[in-house]
Amino acid sequence: MRLKEHGIRQRSERAVIIESVLDDVGLWAEVKDRLDSPALSLPGGQQQRLCIARALALRPEILLMDEPCSALDPLASSVVEELMLSFRGRYTVVIVTHNLQQARRVADDAAFFWATDGTGALIEHGTGTRIFDTPQEPLTVAYVNGKTG
Repeated sequence: MRLKEHGIRQRSERAVIIESVLDDVGLWAEVKDRLDSPALSLPGGQQQRLCIARALALRPEILLMDEPCSALDPLASSVVEELMLSFRGRYTVVIVTHNLQQARRVADDAAFFWATDGTGALIEHGTGTRIFDTPQEPLTVAYVNGKTG
């Protein structure tokens, strides 16, 4: 994402935003001396945090994350999960994940969707604790307990 394309023309203003979002995702100290290096030279966990920083640069109200840790090792996943938790109160974070353990760790609220005959449907929603500990719908119970899906 290019900040210029979103009306932020002053280089100094862009520099402040860049430093701020890189700091928000814990990357500033790690990359400040190599800002002109290709993003692909970063390890996977840093690349993921850079993607999150890019999304945060325009200060969205909602951040949608689709399988945010799917290609990451457990340590990098933990860093991204802590980052998501640190956003509480600042952003609404919606994650789409098949990783039930991750969803249990980070979800304030949860929703379970299921596709039948090519059509998706919301099966159940509620607090993360309720959905994972005492689901009400038989399909949710089966999924949470690893009997389907």
